[in-house]
Amino acid sequence: MLKVAGFTMGTNYSIVAVDHTQSLSEEELRTDIDKALLQVNAQLSNWDATSEISRFNASTSTDSIAVSPALAEVMNAADTVHAASDGQFDVTVGPLIDLWGFGAADNTAQTPTAEAIEVALRTSGQSRTLRVSDKSLQKQTPGTEIYLSAIGKGYGVDVIARKLESYGIKDFMVEIGGDLYTAGLNPDGTPWQIGIETPDAHDRTMHEVVGLSNLGMATSGDYRNYFEQDGVRYSHIIDTKTGRPITHTTASVTVLTENAMLADAWATAMLVLGKERGLEIANNRDMAVLFIERDSNATHTKFITTPSVRFSEMQA
Repeated sequence: MLKVAGFTMGTNYSIVAVDHTQSLSEEELRTDIDKALLQVNAQLSNWDATSEISRFNASTSTDSIAVSPALAEVMNAADTVHAASDGQFDVTVGPLIDLWGFGAADNTAQTPTAEAIEVALRTSGQSRTLRVSDKSLQKQTPGTEIYLSAIGKGYGVDVIARKLESYGIKDFMVEIGGDLYTAGLNPDGTPWQIGIETPDAHDRTMHEVVGLSNLGMATSGDYRNYFEQDGVRYSHIIDTKTGRPITHTTASVTVLTENAMLADAWATAMLVLGKERGLEIANNRDMAVLFIERDSNATHTKFITTPSVRFSEMQA
């Protein structure tokens, strides 16, 4: 069994792989993984001013700009999820996230004015401000910027999964910052057992454990990054229609799907949508999604769990 761990994309990564041929060393694997992740960062990192996406963001041109296959793959997936999620997965909402004090800028979290929200909304709106094709990106609004934090880690997981498959390894788990992909079986010969955390900042217990093989998984929650002002709780999950944090009671969403990139994007989309509309979309698209809500009628912290039809079938 091979175990490799490290740091990437502002978070930790870990890999567990069963190399039945015993032909690969952990050091060889770590070297190749780190090289691949450096390449992903060079293309997708919003934290690196020299990355491909940062250079695109810095440009005010509205010309069509050729992009790498990696960035094109991520942006086409982002466009697909955007269209299928009532526009609630949106890689252009960075100005709104910054405005509410949740972004990379050293902002103080506070409620902005309605006027400031309106200004930020003008450069947001993926379908209105961006044109995405198979090989290029084009800004429709010069000030639009793309933030890939809700899809980039998942893509990084998939890149590593492909790398492992290229070695002929069929049983593995790859995880970056909670987004993951599993293939085959764990060292015990059973499906990989993955815990879903209770959506409570003060309680790190596992709410549920799922068995996973040959699927990507991601969980998005509102319970780690938030602030309170005048008795009102504001999370970092922004409703793209209003420009304000979500107000429904859904606290976390877990998505199981064909790869980690789509699981990452859909987990964010479903959390913004909330259980009611999210469950409708999940069932219509035969997606495996688990919603965990706060029970607003309970006198103490209590959660209600609602799976989509597909999620229930997969865990039966």
